[in-house]
Amino acid sequence: MNPTSPVADLVALYPVLNDLPPDALALLMQAAKRVALPAASVVFDEQQACHGFPFVLKGGIRVVKAAPNGRELPLYRVTPGETCVITSSCLLGHTDYNARGIAEEQTELLLLPRDTFEALLAHEPFRAFVFQLFSDRIADLMQLIEEVAFHKLDQRLAALLLGRGRLVHATHQQLADELGSVREIVSRLLKGFAAQSLVALGREQIEILDAAGLRRLAHDPR
Repeated sequence: MNPTSPVADLVALYPVLNDLPPDALALLMQAAKRVALPAASVVFDEQQACHGFPFVLKGGIRVVKAAPNGRELPLYRVTPGETCVITSSCLLGHTDYNARGIAEEQTELLLLPRDTFEALLAHEPFRAFVFQLFSDRIADLMQLIEEVAFHKLDQRLAALLLGRGRLVHATHQQLADELGSVREIVSRLLKGFAAQSLVALGREQIEILDAAGLRRLAHDPR
């Protein structure tokens, strides 16, 4: 097999496909459609019908739950080698999308039509891959629910900063989007962190000065 062929590229990102019978993999490659999406474009939206199962080849998709007032709660990201559990759910349940997917950067997908997706579910490796995806994403979403329900926003912001390294390159709006909050509240919290000498604020960057202090805040049991 040519290592630069589309099949090899796809299997390199999704090794489970190598366990499919050759005729099933050939069906996948014949039916799948390559889709290119510009950065910030809406990949899918609430109440839209789901037409296919995406394999992400390049870029990434941010999946969010949007409120009527424009606020968004980030649910998860889909990067190369991963796929979208909400899409899988819609295909299996024959329902419309109940969230929004946005291309974070220029993104390339291989989109598998519904009928081919259903045919591949007859093969145990692909079926196991889809249901393992459900297991992993549900664990992620349970953690998100716990954070939103039981952790205050300043704790979640402290944890988010700690996860980005010593120098965080992000705008206040981007951090607010990550947390499902609004820029004004995040800016106020960051100014409070700066007043406590936990961070230093710059233009589209935040330098962590006291990681131990942020860690204490993030794990405060209050």
